[in-house]
Amino acid sequence: MSWFFLSLAIVFEVVGTMSLRMASSGRPRYYALVAGGYVLSYAMLSVALVFGMPLGVAYGIWSAIGVAATAILGRVLFNERFTWVMGLGVVLVMAGVLLVETGAY
Repeated sequence: MSWFFLSLAIVFEVVGTMSLRMASSGRPRYYALVAGGYVLSYAMLSVALVFGMPLGVAYGIWSAIGVAATAILGRVLFNERFTWVMGLGVVLVMAGVLLVETGAY
């Protein structure tokens, strides 16, 4: 169950961040999605911890996948830059999280 709630936390965090981009582009009605996305994200992250997921693992996966998804969706939805250096950074973050996760068990 902890992985399910962590997945929800990631989805809500990405929704909140994408909504922040929309709101900052002159669409203030998206601020409600920003607030809701972040509140639900932290709530789901908390529930994942209640179900026994270690904090370092949960936070690492949550932040790494959030960064990767946000960068990729920023490119797809907003035509933002995504260079090979950024791609390498995403890969390195994912590798670091994998090391943290495997070391926690």
